[in-house]
Amino acid sequence: MSSQAVYFTFLLFVAATTLLQLYLSLRQSRAVLRHRHRVPADFATAVTLEEHQTAADYALAKQRLARWQIVYDTLLLLLFTLGGGLNLLARWTAGWSEHPLTQGVYLVAAFVLLNALLSLPFSLYRTFRLEAAFGFNRATPATFAADQLKGLLLGGLIGIPLLYAMIYLMGAMGKGWWLWVWLLWLGFSLLMLWAFPKWIAPLFNRFEPLPDAALRQRIEDLLSRTGFCSDGVFVMDGSKRSGHANAYFTGLGRHKRIVFFDTLLGNLLPQEVEAVLAHELGHFKHRHIAKQMAITFLLALAVLFVLGQVIHHSAFYQGLGVAHPSHAMALLLMLLVLPVFTFPFAPLAGLASRKNEFEADRFAAEHASAADLAAALVKLYRSNAASLVSDPWYSRFYDSHPGARERLAALKQLPEQAT
Repeated sequence: MSSQAVYFTFLLFVAATTLLQLYLSLRQSRAVLRHRHRVPADFATAVTLEEHQTAADYALAKQRLARWQIVYDTLLLLLFTLGGGLNLLARWTAGWSEHPLTQGVYLVAAFVLLNALLSLPFSLYRTFRLEAAFGFNRATPATFAADQLKGLLLGGLIGIPLLYAMIYLMGAMGKGWWLWVWLLWLGFSLLMLWAFPKWIAPLFNRFEPLPDAALRQRIEDLLSRTGFCSDGVFVMDGSKRSGHANAYFTGLGRHKRIVFFDTLLGNLLPQEVEAVLAHELGHFKHRHIAKQMAITFLLALAVLFVLGQVIHHSAFYQGLGVAHPSHAMALLLMLLVLPVFTFPFAPLAGLASRKNEFEADRFAAEHASAADLAAALVKLYRSNAASLVSDPWYSRFYDSHPGARERLAALKQLPEQAT
């Protein structure tokens, strides 16, 4: 493929993806606005009109910000590629070292820092204007700044050695470098999954053993009858930054941890907490996480293979506006352009994810209570100001969970656990 073909193909996908994202966002806003003045019948007894309208306004505000960010991100992408931004970075960082390997690490590090700086206005607005306007932000400027600095320092400590290793393998392993880089990335990803709950997450949040003895016993009984082994049940101080509520489990092997946000525990009854946890355990029992990881690893292998086929072709770089080819530059180009080419396939991932959610709900109904899970979900929709309506096409591209009405309708059809 010639550089001109690469250039026009890239522009075509950038334009198509940007217009599609803006179109979907407008569809979502119209759907939310159309139903703003009436609570959906399924929620008429559980959600007040005021709560419904607040959720609608929150959704509309997020979509307005999303449209601005879509345009902004597209302009940055074009600026870095066809606009010559990566060329300027490459020339700038080339003077920092005479060693090509170190030059490559400097190039990627400089891009990451610059990109973080350019993304900062949207992060600040989202946290201190949008989230604050709807009562969700709990972070102080000091907490926000500390999070940013810790994230950059941690990224440097972990990412720079990984970058050195990846760029070295790209130059030392011949045409099959992509397989070695993939194996390195695979091992690194598994290591991070193991280390995250014990070593990384505590740098940002406080985790304490669940203090409620009765609730802890209820959870231990659930874990026992579902055959789930964990490293403990913990409460995270999510309220330190946000009023949103959530729960998750993380880790590998016997080092898995169950984590509840303190905002969730303060809003749900014990039996509802149990049902939410049963849903999360359903993901584990159906091996959703393992399957998702396997798919992610295979897709990464495919991407690195494709990169391995084009990395030595000048048309690849010239067509994307780059005049300084290198292994580090190839990685940056992959990082920048990949979302443009993969967004049209987002509905496939969303379809699989929503199917997994329904399976996890069925597991929760078998081992806890469908009614308790439904009640918990309604409370979470209310406390998180989640929109109860969604445009079907927007949902296909963006929603990893089924819509509120669809999900509750499915739960109502499930039998209760036999007692």
